[in-house]
Amino acid sequence: MPTRVVIAEDEAIIRLDLKETLEEEGYEVVGETGRGDDAVRLVRDLRPDIAILDIKMPGLDGLSAAREIAGERLAAVLILTAFSQRDLIERARDAGALAYLVKPFQKADLLPALEVALGRFREMKALHDQATSLEEQLETRKTVDRAKGRLMDVKGMSEAAAFSFIQKTAMRERKTMRAVAEEVISGALEPEAAT
Repeated sequence: MPTRVVIAEDEAIIRLDLKETLEEEGYEVVGETGRGDDAVRLVRDLRPDIAILDIKMPGLDGLSAAREIAGERLAAVLILTAFSQRDLIERARDAGALAYLVKPFQKADLLPALEVALGRFREMKALHDQATSLEEQLETRKTVDRAKGRLMDVKGMSEAAAFSFIQKTAMRERKTMRAVAEEVISGALEPEAAT
């Protein structure tokens, strides 16, 4: 599948040039606008892989748009602007931009910047997903441990028997162990009712 792109550039000629360049290289431009607020809406609606944003745009500037897009982890962000001041570059980085390209640009500069931004975004997303998964695993373990403790205290079960009850109930009822453990903790599920 081609890489999907949203372009937000208030100069129509530059937007058209960008679109043509990207499409020639096999990218799919799924949305384009000259406004920053529209860029955020397009990215939310169309879920592109990357958003190319100018800094100076009506409605919402590119840095604010980048902050929203990056903050919600919607797409990689590449800032494309005529400005190269160091403080602006730092503000773009702090807003979540993963690449920064100064106009006028060459195709030889655009494509590597796009690919670097895409690669960084994929890495960041994978790390976030992994952290979320680990966090969910930890919460599940804590919940199961609390449920085991309740079964041990209230029903006099051994730790192994309590775990086995939770595990077998989850498999039999096609629920997650966390869901079964939450039922045990709330008192909605007890061993006698399950046998």
